[in-house]
Amino acid sequence: MAHRLLSLPLYQVPFTILDVETTGLTAGLGDAICEIALLQMLDGHEVDRFQKLVDPGRPLSPQAYEVNRISSELLRGAPTFGDIADDVLQRLEGTAIVAHNAPFDLSFLAAALEETRAPIPDNPVIDTLTLARYQYGFPRNSLGAIAHSLGIVIPRQHRAMSDVETTWRVFEFFLQDMQSRHHIGTLGELIQIQGGPIQWPRPVPRSGLPQVLVEALDQQRLLYLRYRSTAGKVSERIVEPRRVGTYRGSTYLVARCTLRGEQRTFRLDRILEMQLHEIA
Repeated sequence: MAHRLLSLPLYQVPFTILDVETTGLTAGLGDAICEIALLQMLDGHEVDRFQKLVDPGRPLSPQAYEVNRISSELLRGAPTFGDIADDVLQRLEGTAIVAHNAPFDLSFLAAALEETRAPIPDNPVIDTLTLARYQYGFPRNSLGAIAHSLGIVIPRQHRAMSDVETTWRVFEFFLQDMQSRHHIGTLGELIQIQGGPIQWPRPVPRSGLPQVLVEALDQQRLLYLRYRSTAGKVSERIVEPRRVGTYRGSTYLVARCTLRGEQRTFRLDRILEMQLHEIA
């Protein structure tokens, strides 16, 4: 069924510009959101903005810290994503989402929502990276490079809200340019110009998972694991399953180890034994 926003004139469409900062590059391997920013715009006017640091439940990779400079100290006392999930969903409701490299942001948002047992939205999505590739010939298509090509001054700080504001200014240019060149009038026509819809990621189908893992996820039960690491070392763990992800053809369990309270990722084909754990 077509989304109701698709037939609206662009000036009537509420756009929510989204950006997340993360602990690493791959949601399927357990990397998580450590900051989120949302900016809602309607007909060129700001309606609402929302920015939160988020406790990701795991350390940031050195590479992520080099980009966003978000430290463990900065995140101390920050809410979990579960604490703010309702606020995020409320702000996204009834809007079209705009992001640069949207599949990246959506993969992390969908993973965070799955962990909190919240629904995955169906908002239409505009990707400024896809628009840049389909409609323009910039030398490079990173957000900063496009902004520089367009003469948009961006903050030096690579953080979620500064990236959101830059994405909005780039999108605003694209919107005006394409309305002039292609005479588009509706959100549906804009999505056609970008090459079609951007799909939201969906959870790994439960039908392909071990039944004991499905029960643990559905009932929020602890699991006993006997696990063989990449190096061949076998260990025993009691874990709290969070979700299941995929990466390069392999399936991974993202879980919190009860011993140290830290999030870990376990490749399913290296789990030697898996049982529901009964609390004594």
